[in-house]
Amino acid sequence: MDPLVTPAWLAARLENPNTIILDATLPNVGVTPAIDTHARYLANHIPGAIFFDIEELSDHSTPLPHMLPTAEAFSRSMSTLGVADNATIVVYEQEGVFSAPRAWWMLRTLGAQKVYLLDGGLRAWTEANLPTESGPVLRVQSTFRANRHHEAVKDLTQLKEKITARQQILDARSAGRFNGTAPEPRPGLSSGHMPGAISVPFTELVEDGRLKPADKLQQLFAAKKIDLHQPITTTCGSGVTAAVIALGLELAGAKDVSLYDGSWAEYAQRPESFIEKTI
Repeated sequence: MDPLVTPAWLAARLENPNTIILDATLPNVGVTPAIDTHARYLANHIPGAIFFDIEELSDHSTPLPHMLPTAEAFSRSMSTLGVADNATIVVYEQEGVFSAPRAWWMLRTLGAQKVYLLDGGLRAWTEANLPTESGPVLRVQSTFRANRHHEAVKDLTQLKEKITARQQILDARSAGRFNGTAPEPRPGLSSGHMPGAISVPFTELVEDGRLKPADKLQQLFAAKKIDLHQPITTTCGSGVTAAVIALGLELAGAKDVSLYDGSWAEYAQRPESFIEKTI
């Protein structure tokens, strides 16, 4: 299943009640003043789209940001929003590629059967002269039975096992943060990287506001000596842009991809964690 769909593909299914569209735009960390992405959604969105608030839908029992919720909590949230687990779900964001892949990954990891990402997002939709609307969207409550795919998500213990085994770990943060030459946006965290990790800034996977085509992604991963036939774990600052790499890896043909959910926000705050710097 190709995870990307075009505006024309979505437009042809816009009136289908089994098609559910989600705006999953998060404001970028460290950008001030913060952008109110929900207000932007209310002002302009694809007809029928619901706002998928990644922050609100994450696990708030932990101080770590954007952690995957329990299957039970996600079932309740999605059912209330009117999102069924067997629906055709299309996720997009308002500009560029940043947070929509995280929503795509959350939904897939928690049991949605058909999840796609709109290639080019809202910008591509409007550039195709397709209609938009404003205001909130409410759907009738539905049934979402979440089923967590445990192999898709890794915790700190599993991550450390992968470090010890020298398995491939791809870090989506900027090169400066990875090398330790730029600060982390979250206070109190040292920059740097996990032993053996490979720097793959998520921005390198993006071209003209959308993910690069599969052949260019394959070339990018090959240039970094990443073996798509071996297990790969993605990480970043808080688990959001790690999903950009996970999506890029799927497009490139990788089959064994997992995401370290705690990411740098968890790893760097643990006193026993070894942090490497390239200075």
